[in-house]
Amino acid sequence: MLRADAQLPLTIGFDIGGTNLRGGVVDSAGRIIAQVQRPTPADSDGLFDAIVEVVDLLRASYEVDAVGLAVAGFLNRECDTVRFAPHLPWRDTEVKQRLSARLGLPVVLEHDANAAAWGEYRYGAAQGQDMWVLFAVGTGIGGAIVIDGRIMRGAFGTAGEFGHIAAVPDGRPCSCGKRGCLERYCSGTALATTAVELIHEGRLSTRLTADAVSGKDVMVACREGDELAEAAVADFATWMGRGFAMVADIVEPGLIVLGGGVVGDADMYLQRAVEVMGQTMVGGQFRPKPVVEVAALGSHAGLIGVADLARRAASADAAGDPRQ
Repeated sequence: MLRADAQLPLTIGFDIGGTNLRGGVVDSAGRIIAQVQRPTPADSDGLFDAIVEVVDLLRASYEVDAVGLAVAGFLNRECDTVRFAPHLPWRDTEVKQRLSARLGLPVVLEHDANAAAWGEYRYGAAQGQDMWVLFAVGTGIGGAIVIDGRIMRGAFGTAGEFGHIAAVPDGRPCSCGKRGCLERYCSGTALATTAVELIHEGRLSTRLTADAVSGKDVMVACREGDELAEAAVADFATWMGRGFAMVADIVEPGLIVLGGGVVGDADMYLQRAVEVMGQTMVGGQFRPKPVVEVAALGSHAGLIGVADLARRAASADAAGDPRQ
């Protein structure tokens, strides 16, 4: 078994997605030193088995103190049960206790956006910040709020659902059951939806076709000067700016960290989004505006963050659980 430095305890962090699960050994400097990926099983027992398999494979070579799981789903406030995860088989499942019993190790369970936020706070773009939010844009929008080094979970454990703010009354239907949610206008899938709507209007030239277009296709076409794609990305940027303004008016963070799958193309829309935020905030011309930064850890933020949370939980001298 390997431990690169006796002063740097190792833990395993997991990013549990609907398609794949990734487990990595992470040291206390936030470095991933080994990583394994597996397809995500469709049944609950199979998912537990896959996680145990990856942990056993990694700890055959590395001495680890704890395991953390970052899950895209609703958890209870105590962070021991997955209430519902739309792309996973767990429903009111006591994941923490069941997995800890099988592994013989402390286990920490966390929402994926909160885990990513903690990773950025400890090792990424939000280091040293005392009041900030993560605004993660991918297939949908994830969010997290960090105040004085503590993740704000809310009274029931689901605070930070920025993507499901009702931005447009009776607007586009959302998978959550509501209509007009912000993520239906500002996300990778929303970008494709906007492009399809513009194609059907037929007023702008484009090489895109309505029957086969993704958010990534739109970004690529925009970069190539496609007129319709440019309009779709401009609309996306406007909604992102409005979303930033909503968060600024409600939470008033000093920093907004933009994460998620769309950050690789931030040069095409982020400046416009920040301009719209300033124009849309209440009293925006008079009050300070949040700084907006792109996340530094990319797709590894959740894995690194939850591994650090697990390390704190396992440490006898931990400063306490940073989650409220």
